[in-house]
Amino acid sequence: MCDSLHVGERSAQRRIGAMKPPKRLQPLIDEGLIDSVVRQLMSGKEAMVFVVRCGDDTRCAKVYKDATERSFRQAVDYTENRKVKNTRQARAMAKGTRFGREATEAAWQSAEVDALYRLAAAGVRVPKPYNFCDGVLLMELVTDAEGAAAPRLNDVAFTADEARAHHATLVVEVLRMLCAGVVHGDLSEFNILLAADGPVIIDLPQAIDAAGNNHAQRMLLRDVDNLRDFFGRFAPELLPTEYGPEIWDLYVRGVLNPEVVLTGRFARPQGPVDVGNVMREIDDTREEEAARLMRMATTR
Repeated sequence: MCDSLHVGERSAQRRIGAMKPPKRLQPLIDEGLIDSVVRQLMSGKEAMVFVVRCGDDTRCAKVYKDATERSFRQAVDYTENRKVKNTRQARAMAKGTRFGREATEAAWQSAEVDALYRLAAAGVRVPKPYNFCDGVLLMELVTDAEGAAAPRLNDVAFTADEARAHHATLVVEVLRMLCAGVVHGDLSEFNILLAADGPVIIDLPQAIDAAGNNHAQRMLLRDVDNLRDFFGRFAPELLPTEYGPEIWDLYVRGVLNPEVVLTGRFARPQGPVDVGNVMREIDDTREEEAARLMRMATTR
């Protein structure tokens, strides 16, 4: 539901440099949530992001696109056990009716909003959310030291010391997310911004509830492996670390907390090998690598 604010004089719309508001953002201007649209910041498969003015503040507005390009397998993995309003909605979503597809898309968008509020409250480094209205998420604009929109990690080169420091920061953020019951599910250098005071995690529509999704362990390990592999390009000594298994082991044993000190080492228990599970992991890894390469291609 949109939060109605007093609609006053919107002189900001007449400021030099403001662009014509996209159709999807006009309702927020009408409600007084946005004064003007400055420029488009980025466009991806999931959403378009615009820099907007709200009074004296500069923020960003994430306009979600239709999810028709998402694969069915991804949707099932990420949306497993997500709660919906009622059984009628759940049946429609399962059948794939028009109402069900609309409900599925609404649930996908709400997942990011819910995760942002949940993680911000837990002290995780994510953009501060301000409002969610008609498929548009209004949130903090993450900036660099000069006040410009912060770059993604994949657009930045690091020294070995910087890589080790940012890797350590982000591993702790993953830990804090799990303490809050959330797994990002698609964490990589493509959805982390380098703000003036360090990395900030973005893009959470696929975030999952760690306790309610059978894929949580695999996704958590993949998130941490992505961080290791990226920063390992600049600091190769990070490549042998095993923070993912260490974090998950602490979680399942019920001893994970935001203050725990990680070592990056993990001794795997010995036992019989589940060949079927190994083959499934290989298939999942192949699909994830193909998806990663596609993301790289679309962001160039």
